[in-house]
Amino acid sequence: MPPAPILVARRRRIALVLLQIGGPDRLEAVGPFLRNFFSDPEIIRLPGPLRAAVARLIAWRRTPVATEIYRQLGGASPILGQTRAQGRAVAARLDDLGEVRSFVAMRYWHPFAAEAAAAVRDWRPDEVVLLPLYPQYSTTTTRSALTDWARAAREAGLSAPTRTIDAAPTDPGFVAAQAELIRRAWPQDGGRLLFTAHGLPLSIVQAGDPYPDHVRASAEAVVAALGIPGLDWRIAFQSRVTPQQWLTPDAEAEVRQAGRDGVGLVLVPIAFVSEHSETLVELDREYRAVAEVAGVPSFIRVPTVGVHPAYVAGLAAQLRHALGAASMLEAA
Repeated sequence: MPPAPILVARRRRIALVLLQIGGPDRLEAVGPFLRNFFSDPEIIRLPGPLRAAVARLIAWRRTPVATEIYRQLGGASPILGQTRAQGRAVAARLDDLGEVRSFVAMRYWHPFAAEAAAAVRDWRPDEVVLLPLYPQYSTTTTRSALTDWARAAREAGLSAPTRTIDAAPTDPGFVAAQAELIRRAWPQDGGRLLFTAHGLPLSIVQAGDPYPDHVRASAEAVVAALGIPGLDWRIAFQSRVTPQQWLTPDAEAEVRQAGRDGVGLVLVPIAFVSEHSETLVELDREYRAVAEVAGVPSFIRVPTVGVHPAYVAGLAAQLRHALGAASMLEAA
């Protein structure tokens, strides 16, 4: 009688795919990055040929200014390194669920979704979990990234079961991280808390995009967590890039208003989870210069959540919930 086969338990392979906007990795990539960005049908909602022409025009106009911005950042966006660090931090908290490996899929520059999907396919995971790093849902970010990933995964022949982590604007970990960073930066004499978020054209919002409601939900949750009586706080939108009507109030206008009101500012980039050009240059340098001219008494910018332990723990909890608490060991 032949001996019974020996079953060797193996750890279930879970591919964690972080979806982010991306950024140029060298100055020569600024123009192509901008063309990719403005060619997105979720960003410029025009028929294909017209959208391509508009994308080329906007990119051509903005490339010199954007190139100077990235020159101030050392010639490249820091977002890829930070996103990889976030992926490693989250994966490390899920080790008991199986062999979790993080991958990064950027929307508008390398590593593109196609590159990430091929790498995930070659790793042969049992399951894929998509984690869009946008706390507030928008068709221009979350939906765009998920659509891009679906196409890339299909073309790569990636067939592993896939789950998606939904946007969680009031996730306890995200809120706790934001509140702790604000407390750490809050001046003794107080000031005005200004939550900033990337703007959107009103036409996109009027088409049903929930982004501004999600931004407000995040801000309200953070204010509640702070528990500062009579806190003076506002929400404003930054980074307008086209001439159409955008969400208001405008962040730069709010900085000037603080000068007229004679109050110090504490800026919180509520819609960004990593540092990049909109925080390191637009907020830290451009808005600080506006504040100085406007006579704002003090100007403090709170860091993004990055790999703050509470934020990472919150992301890990969301993934754990999506995957279930059952053991991921299976017979091979």
